[in-house]
Amino acid sequence: MSTGSSSANAGGTDLLHPEDIWSSSDIVVTVPYLRNEIDVLSGTSVLAGTELTRQLRPSIGETLARQPGVSATSFGPSASRPVLRGFQGERIRVLTDGIGSIDVSNTSADHAAAINPLTADRIEVLRGPAALLFGSSAIGGVVNVIDSRIPRSLHEGTAHLDAITNYGSAADETSVGGVLNMPLTQHLVLHADGSYLKTGDMRTGGYLYTRDVRDEAARIAEAENDPGLLQKANARGKLTNSAARTADYAGGLTYIGDTGSLGFVVSHYDSLYGVPARFDPANQNEEVDDGHGHAGHSHAGIRLNLKQTRVDVRGEVETDGFFDRIKVRAAGADYSHDEIESSGEIGTTFVNKGYEGRIEAVQTERDGWKGAIGGQFLIRNFHVAGEEKFLPRNKTQQFGLFTLQSLDMGLLRAEAGARFEHSDLEADADADLGNPRINRSFNAFSFSLGGSLPIAEGVRVGLNASRTERAPSAEELFPNGPHMGTQAFEIGDPTFSKEASWGLEATLKGRSEGFSFAASVYHNWFSNYIYDYQTGGTQLGLPVYQYAQANARYFGIEGELSARLAMIGQTEIRADFMGDYVRATVADSGPAPRIPPLRLLGGIAAQAERLGGRIEVERAFRQDRVTAYETATPGYTMVNASLNWTPIPGNATSFSLSANNLFDVIARRHSSVLKDYAPLAGRDIRLTARFQL
Repeated sequence: MSTGSSSANAGGTDLLHPEDIWSSSDIVVTVPYLRNEIDVLSGTSVLAGTELTRQLRPSIGETLARQPGVSATSFGPSASRPVLRGFQGERIRVLTDGIGSIDVSNTSADHAAAINPLTADRIEVLRGPAALLFGSSAIGGVVNVIDSRIPRSLHEGTAHLDAITNYGSAADETSVGGVLNMPLTQHLVLHADGSYLKTGDMRTGGYLYTRDVRDEAARIAEAENDPGLLQKANARGKLTNSAARTADYAGGLTYIGDTGSLGFVVSHYDSLYGVPARFDPANQNEEVDDGHGHAGHSHAGIRLNLKQTRVDVRGEVETDGFFDRIKVRAAGADYSHDEIESSGEIGTTFVNKGYEGRIEAVQTERDGWKGAIGGQFLIRNFHVAGEEKFLPRNKTQQFGLFTLQSLDMGLLRAEAGARFEHSDLEADADADLGNPRINRSFNAFSFSLGGSLPIAEGVRVGLNASRTERAPSAEELFPNGPHMGTQAFEIGDPTFSKEASWGLEATLKGRSEGFSFAASVYHNWFSNYIYDYQTGGTQLGLPVYQYAQANARYFGIEGELSARLAMIGQTEIRADFMGDYVRATVADSGPAPRIPPLRLLGGIAAQAERLGGRIEVERAFRQDRVTAYETATPGYTMVNASLNWTPIPGNATSFSLSANNLFDVIARRHSSVLKDYAPLAGRDIRLTARFQL
């Protein structure tokens, strides 16, 4: 939970030292020009410094899961992508320093994002219209993982080294990572980093399967006189096939001059992780034929071997005149993963070669008016080969133009944004899937208009209205085959129209000495909303899920508050509170699937100059507002505690000890398609050490 610091410059960012900007949780750097969090007209969260160290987990989804408005897909501990305001998949973007992760994590919940939280300097979450600067698919929000792989500043001395090591007891998790930035000349910096993580199978707090699954197994076991089935159904403790190992390393050069910089980095990400399987008591011994002459499988014992090689470039130059600076960012990646069956054979291979770039021209501030204009492109070549091919070979090309403008008129601060995006999607003819060659093109227009007013000293109320359009993705247009990762036979519709929505968001934000709060209320009205539903039929032994379009509505509220309760000597006692709730309905269908329930989290922390501690309680309520093919998810209460020690004032060296899920409760996230078979981690004792030289 991001609590913010009252010491940041509340009136602007021009007085902050660059190092203060990157350690501050009050400044948002993801938008084209630096913004104070209180001035952003939508929900935002920033993880940096000690808070980021405390929340670090192997996946980006689990790292962010305690932020307002954020849940996670939780397809096991390694494949967990963020869920923002109930949106996941195609409606959120996960970025590395402003550029997409260029993987296939949006394609299925069992596909991990090729992003390593261990390398992050800070993580920013933008929810609402501000996220549209990064693509129409970001209607739910943006997660931007910001690292120092392309350095932004020169450090004094000959080299700057950061290292981190971590141990987690729930999965016998060990990790180590290091970042080195070394000046070679007065302006040239060499960068190198590397990390390695290894886990065993994750231990949970009790039964792996829900009571409904166990009761069904008991009935079948009694009818068929099969005690072995009952024993399987009552499995407890470790989540089988959830172990992982990940290696990530990078190197590059950056030129940092007096008026600009230009750098590049080449990185390689390599991960092998297991995918927990569903447990179906009625079909323990059945195999699925994939329809192409190959024997299928039940996805038990499947491991994913993920590899990505990526090149990133970032440049920035100061200019005179109407524009203050020009910023360029681009990346290209070669991604693939093999899905390895329990026999050791490769069942399916996913390949994605992608390129993305953006240019931003930041305007010189004049009489309270500032802004930026820019352009963006994305090219994606994607294909699937093997037993689980459910998509034809396809290509996506997107080109966008965008602007963000703000005007400070004293009391009133107004903001307007707009984006035009052209998308071309092409699917090759595929005899196996029965698909002809298909070409679709879309033009999407999005805009937002809002403003904020002060209602008290340091308190602002804001209102933002938006109109957004999104082109359907290849995964929504073209699928027609078995997808064992989601245990579904997926059928798309190549005739889909653009998805569109009107949205309103009201914000209330404030900050004073020792006190801060932020709250958002939002409502979105969708037309041609794209969703999948279970038809009731089966193909190849799998339930059929059909993509369709309908009207839909999303309503939600989220907020956080942090307050200093007392000062005892040099020790600050602070309390904080966070809550979020979303309600989503699809017309003529009912509740949207996998929507997180009401959640509350509160904590008390004591922080001295070098030593601090915190205890928190998280309550996730029961979710019984479900689709016809979902099961209700019980609520849970989780208690966590932590201690941190910073031995050297002014240095980032720190040690952290945390105990998560202290009472070893069984917890399941409703946003996970595996919730009935894979609970969250049980009691987890974590020790983290971060060193700075």
